[in-house]
Amino acid sequence: MMFHGDIQRHADVIGEGGFARDASLPPPANAPLDTCDDTALMALVAGGDADAFGVLVDRHAGALYRVAMRMLADTHEAEDVVQEAFARAWQQAPRWKPSGAGLVGWLHRVTMNLCFDRKRRFRVVLAPELPEQIDEAPLADAGIIASQARAAVAGALADLPERYRAALVLCYYEGFSNALAAEVMGLNIKAMESLLFRARRQLRELLEARDVRCRDLVPESCAA
Repeated sequence: MMFHGDIQRHADVIGEGGFARDASLPPPANAPLDTCDDTALMALVAGGDADAFGVLVDRHAGALYRVAMRMLADTHEAEDVVQEAFARAWQQAPRWKPSGAGLVGWLHRVTMNLCFDRKRRFRVVLAPELPEQIDEAPLADAGIIASQARAAVAGALADLPERYRAALVLCYYEGFSNALAAEVMGLNIKAMESLLFRARRQLRELLEARDVRCRDLVPESCAA
């Protein structure tokens, strides 16, 4: 199955869709594909419509790639995970039924499970994100500090247990509500809130152990 374009090209795209208007309604006649919701597109994909599938890839690949990168810290592994997630969407489209958070929740759940599976099968060496190259001019001090801050948080995030990392990636980096993240991770809301609390606390402890002041690096929403 060929995917439309390079997945990395979509890394800055935020796909918010996924909530069905009514699973029983067919797509409007002659409606442009990019105006159809995810449920309508999946109905077309179920019939083998490659153009509808391409719209779904364009809409959601960026968000899935960001999640996979933060979980695996490896470009090729992340690309493979996203491709496999969409391959499953293509294969399962005839049987797929909208529920809960719709296709967004389903795709993120598949992506997260694929990340967990890869980490179990292979020992992935996690490393902090490399800071961007900064101009050495005096006015670059703020940029250097910001890059160091990002690297410190990325390094601490990489050292967290995978489920802690997953909770923070979904709720903090991707902006999921606790309820949506709970659905993706197969937890009830209370268990999700407890997991998120422990994840924030351990992230703060990791940063403090490295003599990094959490207040300067981690937003209040990410502090226990």
